[in-house]
Amino acid sequence: MWNLNTFCFSMKSYGLSLATAAVLRDEKKKMAADTASSEGDEGSFNLTVEEKEALCGLDSSFFGFLSRREDGARTKTLLNKAIHCYESLIVKAEGKVESDFFCQLGHFNLLLEDYSKALSSYQRYYSLQTDYWKNAAFLYGLGLVYFYYNAFHWATRAFQDVLYVDPSFCRAKEIHLRLGFMFKVNTDYESSLKHFQLALIDSNACTLSSVEIQFHIAQLYETQQKYHFAKEAYEQLLQIESLPSQVKATILQQLGWMHHNMDLVGDKVTKERYAIQYLQKSLEEDPNSGQSWYFLGRCYSSIGKVQDAFVSYRQSIDKSEASADTWCSIGVLYQQQNQPMDALQAYICAVQLDHGHAAAWMDLGILYESCNQPQDAIKCYLNATRSKSCSHTSALTSRIMFLKAQLCNLPQGNLQNKTKLLPSIEEAWSLPIPAELTSRQGAMNTAQQGFDKDESLHLAVQNDDQPLFPTGSTRYLQADSTGIQNQNENHGLPQNTDTKGDPQNHFTFHFATSEEQKGTNCTKENKHSGNRSLSFKSCRQGTSDICINVKECSNHVHQIPSVAISSPKNEDSVPANLIIVDSPQPSAMVGEVIDSIGTGMCDKTNNVHPAVLKKSDNLVASPPSSETLFPKFSDKMHKHTTSFISPHSGLHKINGEGQENSESSISVNPGLRPRPQILPSMSVSIYSTSTEALKACRNLGKNGLSNSHSLLDICPPPRPPSSPYPPLPKEKLNPPTPSIYLENKRDAFFPPLHQFCINPKNPVTVIRGLAGALKLDLGLFSTKTLVEANNEHMVEVRTQLLQPADENWDPSGTKKIWRYENKSSHTTIAKYAQYQACSFQESLREENERRMQAKDYSDIESTSSENSARKRKGPFKTIKCGINIDLSDNKKWKLQLHELTKLPAFVRVVSAGNLLSHVGYTILGMNTVQLCMKVPGSRIPGHQENNNFCSVNINIGPGDCEWFVVPEDYWGVLNEFCEKNNLNFQMSSWWPNLEDLYEANVPVYRFIQRPGDLVWINAGTVHWVQAIGWCNNIAWNVGPLTAFQYKLAVERYEWNKLQSVKSVVPMVHLSWNMARNIKVSDPKLFEMIKYCLLKILKQCQTLREALVAAGKEVLWHGRINDEPAPYCSICEVEVFNLLFVTNESNSQKTYIVHCQNCAQKASGNLENFVVLEQYKMEDLMQVYDQFTLAPSLSSAS
Repeated sequence: MWNLNTFCFSMKSYGLSLATAAVLRDEKKKMAADTASSEGDEGSFNLTVEEKEALCGLDSSFFGFLSRREDGARTKTLLNKAIHCYESLIVKAEGKVESDFFCQLGHFNLLLEDYSKALSSYQRYYSLQTDYWKNAAFLYGLGLVYFYYNAFHWATRAFQDVLYVDPSFCRAKEIHLRLGFMFKVNTDYESSLKHFQLALIDSNACTLSSVEIQFHIAQLYETQQKYHFAKEAYEQLLQIESLPSQVKATILQQLGWMHHNMDLVGDKVTKERYAIQYLQKSLEEDPNSGQSWYFLGRCYSSIGKVQDAFVSYRQSIDKSEASADTWCSIGVLYQQQNQPMDALQAYICAVQLDHGHAAAWMDLGILYESCNQPQDAIKCYLNATRSKSCSHTSALTSRIMFLKAQLCNLPQGNLQNKTKLLPSIEEAWSLPIPAELTSRQGAMNTAQQGFDKDESLHLAVQNDDQPLFPTGSTRYLQADSTGIQNQNENHGLPQNTDTKGDPQNHFTFHFATSEEQKGTNCTKENKHSGNRSLSFKSCRQGTSDICINVKECSNHVHQIPSVAISSPKNEDSVPANLIIVDSPQPSAMVGEVIDSIGTGMCDKTNNVHPAVLKKSDNLVASPPSSETLFPKFSDKMHKHTTSFISPHSGLHKINGEGQENSESSISVNPGLRPRPQILPSMSVSIYSTSTEALKACRNLGKNGLSNSHSLLDICPPPRPPSSPYPPLPKEKLNPPTPSIYLENKRDAFFPPLHQFCINPKNPVTVIRGLAGALKLDLGLFSTKTLVEANNEHMVEVRTQLLQPADENWDPSGTKKIWRYENKSSHTTIAKYAQYQACSFQESLREENERRMQAKDYSDIESTSSENSARKRKGPFKTIKCGINIDLSDNKKWKLQLHELTKLPAFVRVVSAGNLLSHVGYTILGMNTVQLCMKVPGSRIPGHQENNNFCSVNINIGPGDCEWFVVPEDYWGVLNEFCEKNNLNFQMSSWWPNLEDLYEANVPVYRFIQRPGDLVWINAGTVHWVQAIGWCNNIAWNVGPLTAFQYKLAVERYEWNKLQSVKSVVPMVHLSWNMARNIKVSDPKLFEMIKYCLLKILKQCQTLREALVAAGKEVLWHGRINDEPAPYCSICEVEVFNLLFVTNESNSQKTYIVHCQNCAQKASGNLENFVVLEQYKMEDLMQVYDQFTLAPSLSSAS
């Protein structure tokens, strides 16, 4: 007789034997086939002229679309023949063939979905082709391979590179779709939404229908808790005729569950009625949905219909037995019906299916405790606290301590002599239903081995002869439902708990789906389906899954198990031999402009990180070791310039051969950050007249990215910098902060102060005593004055958790994290001032209480030292920080703004030497003053300033602020940490873990800003700030007229474009205004600006001539003073001069602008658009010609 452990072990061993035998048989067949092939007539693999012509146009862009062609089957046969022919030729040539040969071979293997061979071929192409980044089809194919292996980090990079080098790429819609999925999995919902919307407006063919894309957009709204938007989007989808049944069923399921959980309509009775109606309609469309039956059971249970709830749960079990949520809900229902034995078995089934199901463990503990079995209860509570999804850790910990204390006080032998109402937790696993479930699961796993992995499976195990519940249970189904609680509320702890407040509050019961229990919002693999279908589950409120079959594309969206994807570090699982493409800094229009930064550039701009290729069926994006993603350089590779990789690491061999392209690399001096050349190579001189330059460009043809809105010539996509080498010694990781102490006004206006601040070697400068030296009236910015001036002025509020400045814990206080949660809302200055005052009074009261306690308890010091660590980790107090208070209105804030004119010119809001003063219109918070109102603990999370401009910050007081600053050279390291922690460096809120930074040899400046101190943040510096006391701060941005500032601003402009992030500063528009308004004497700055003007002039000419040649009329529109620079309303890139506006928008004079690419995606021939021109080409040419290098100022001046 086998016990449970023996049975499981035997099944596992049997499965392994089968798998091993199958592999051996396959290998034997393959060897035999290869032998026969080699002995056959090699001439049979020669391609005819017609076949070569048919293969000519096939590349990665046909992936997913071959089956839609009439000759799809014949093409696949031809591809197999071509692959054999290519491989034979490679063997004959001993691998010495052109690089394009390998790229094409990679495409062929990709089209046949042989991903390992495709990857190997792409590797060889990469190793041979130095400018591979110009090949959009290669990058797209590489991205598809990464996507298949769930290496989302690298797939995202590859796809973003495609859109950067070729924004009009024919499969841009497919790219946006996949980016939307990947960002959704990584919980970057804003980016996901943007890419889904970009896919939706594209009229080109796609492997998903617009209806399915709209569904994911609606689901994203729901995931972001924008329920009314989600409800509206779902209802709009239901209005579509001929909606696919599966999609309709899922939409109705989502709506039903949303109504159950959210207050979308009326009272509880009304919303439950709507929820039940939606779920019943969903089951009419798909009666086999176990999830819908489960949700329906939850709804019935919440209104006391116990019989209906049990019936629905039974249906759910029959349709999808492996549902921990369903079993947990059944347990709650039994417990409410006072059937502890049945409840026990249901809970055990739940934790069998999901060992980390915190709700089931918690309820099981409550059940044991109610039956006076505290030892079993403690075990269950401990299991609940170990779950990552547990949101009641602190309350459970307190309960465990309470029960342990009770056990210690009981006489020995008391527990042994006591009769147990329930089997112990160890014995419960062998109860009838859990044991049966185990055997069923084993049988299902065995059965699945007999199916092909691409075959759709549905294994709903049913056994009508065996009742689901023990005999006698059904009599309770008719019990009076009075007093049954809403299942959204969990049982409270017993009333003898020592936790504060109502114990019910600690256990607000919410049975989420398994995704919610795991705390993820991502794609989940259907356990009973091996087909490549899209099985997304929204997790926030237990929303359901949708299986959208990807037509004609077996891997359009590979099934992605949620567990590994949501790993804490968010590192992708990289299959062996998976090449990781990595590029260095952008080959921007600017190059090495600051001598101290270093020189040198590698012709080979990207690097590959291969490993061993072997994809298992259940390969997921699990976190690999750092060596897998970032292998070490060998000594001979020191001269390769790389990004994201320390220069002292090396590359593994590719296909058994090392990288042999060292001759294309230029050595980089150790310790200097590699930068691009001063200007990208270009055959047209910037010192030519505009007429000569445009004539030369016209003769050269397009030669680049005429439609990319890029400031750069064709060049590698931008990459963050690698960590400077050699790394700093540990004793230099806390450098002293550059500080200047002012005694009088003369010191403030001393020219070397300006030069000191803008020196790139100084990432931050603290100017101490500035307010006193200049006799600034800081009282004008005090809370009292602000309330008197404009008490109803708007304040953005960020609700945060009060934490120590050098630490950041998750809300439960169990671990340090990078993500910093804060919620946004709005109030007025008067209301926030009242909050500030109340916070101060409360702090005084707490201080007095602590003093009283110190007198009463002599051992207060020892108690504090013992508990300091625990207190520091929570529970955390909630605080509010007032930010982004706009002081730009000169009428409202005349006195305040006039006071700031006392500042030296280089830190003023407006000055001739401030680049932002030449934008020509207001950019709130950048070329205007913003104010923050803070209480102790208020945080401004880690960030760089918009477009890497400098920042000025003055502390008004009365309290201090603590600053943390990292030099610009290290932002790539922080970006890498953000990616590992599933955060968007630019868009997410994050607070660095100092231990991580020091371990990565990142220096951190740390200092206190006192009232009256000015903090100058240099270009590109990363910083984060926490208030120590109650204080206000004023801040704005400044753009020094230096090559260093302009270069970093343009680099960030290009990086934003790659990341699909809007650049707040329109660098093209600003560059032309600088040419009109400023005389530049710095040759490096002049060359960069001039090159930018030439690049844009060339793009305008090329695009205008193409439009005219196509018969598209260009209408004069002009531009008025102070008009903001136009941005594309779809993708948010800056649009210069030629604006694409819909016919409707033009007739209504709303002028909603599109860029050329978005306009062509919406209307291929632009028939629905008019083109408006803001500048005459003659005027732009005149500005270009008149912008000349000014003579340098004398040293005396």
